[in-house]
Parts: sequence; C-alpha cells; structure tokens
Amino acid sequence: MSLKERNQLITRLKHEGYIKTKAVEHAFRLIPREVFIPDSIRHRAYVDTPLEIGDGQTISAPHMVAIMCEALDVKNGQTILEIGTGSGYHAAIVSKLVGDSGHVYSIERFSSLAEQAKKRLKKLKLENVTVLIGDGSLGDIEHAPFDRIYVTAASPGVPPPLLEQLKDNGKLLIPNGEYFCTLELFEKNGLKITKTDHGGCVFVPLVGKYGF
Repeated sequence: MSLKERNQLITRLKHEGYIKTKAVEHAFRLIPREVFIPDSIRHRAYVDTPLEIGDGQTISAPHMVAIMCEALDVKNGQTILEIGTGSGYHAAIVSKLVGDSGHVYSIERFSSLAEQAKKRLKKLKLENVTVLIGDGSLGDIEHAPFDRIYVTAASPGVPPPLLEQLKDNGKLLIPNGEYFCTLELFEKNGLKITKTDHGGCVFVPLVGKYGF
C-alpha cells in the first residue's frame, strides 16, 4: 500500500465533503488503514467501503469514520469511549484527535478481535488507546465520565449507561436502528438532552444487555 493511495482517498473524502476540518484530515494522513486490514484483502485498504475483518464484523468505510469524527468534534486532551473496537482503525484515528494528553478507551466483545487490535495499535505506538473486552452496551464505569462516546454498531436505542457516563456538555454518537440505521448525535447539557440526525448508515448489530 502506498502513501499515494492514502492521500488520493483523503483528497476524495475532502472533495465529497466528508472530511471538513484540518484535524480530521491530519489524523487520516497519520494512520495507515492497511495495518488494520486482513492480509488477504489488504490491497483494498484504500477503497471507500466496509471490509470483513472476521467474527462477522467489519471495518467501517473511511467516509463513515470521517462522518463520525467530524460529528463528534473531538478535542485535544479529551477522554473518549468507543463501543466496538473492531480492527482498531477508528480508535487509532481518534487517538490522533485527542493527542498525547487525551485517551481512548475502546470496548470489544470478541476477544480475538480485541487482541488483534491491541497488536496493531502497539505496532503503531499508539499508547493513548486502551482496548477492553466486554459488553460495550454497559459502557465503562471505571474510566467514566467521558467527553465523547461513540458506538460502531447498530443499536435498538441509546443504552442508559452510556448517557449516564457522558460528561455534562458531552456528546454521544450512535447508529439507531437494526442494520439500516440513522446516525444520531446526543448532546448532554445538565438535564437536557438534545438530538440531531446525521443521515442514514449501515452497521452490524450491537450485542449485549442493551443491544439486540
């Protein structure tokens, strides 16, 4: 895989309006997607499409990662919770958005995927990402509260623990629906929760106490 292919993809994502900010563009330039792709399909790393990564799971299309990163407006130094580590690519991108003073906690229910993701993140020396194994719909009470929470699986609704673990003025992004979903952003301001829609999307189902 070449840097040229990565840059071509980024140019296309900018042109199509998915990458809007310099911060997200910079993060995309720093993270090699091919590291997170199985060897047999690594040649497709810079095709803008989801790819199978094992255990019935997928790595999201680059444009969806960009949409989610832009919607969350991640800032340097923030503490982030990701539900659904998958390959580890999305967490790697977010790790660059929070910088060395921030941290990403990511929960994966498949231990095999979690261990692979840990190895990939270690290979890239991304020390501000911690991968945990468990039921992501319960969140991560140990490291709460979080500035941002995002879910990379289709959910039947917002798991109550995730809203509880969100900081005041925090943002939570989740695909709501079964397979075909609406990407919904929730903002917490005291007791007030506001919601905005960020378009249609397709994700594998969230499994767990508050999932399917």
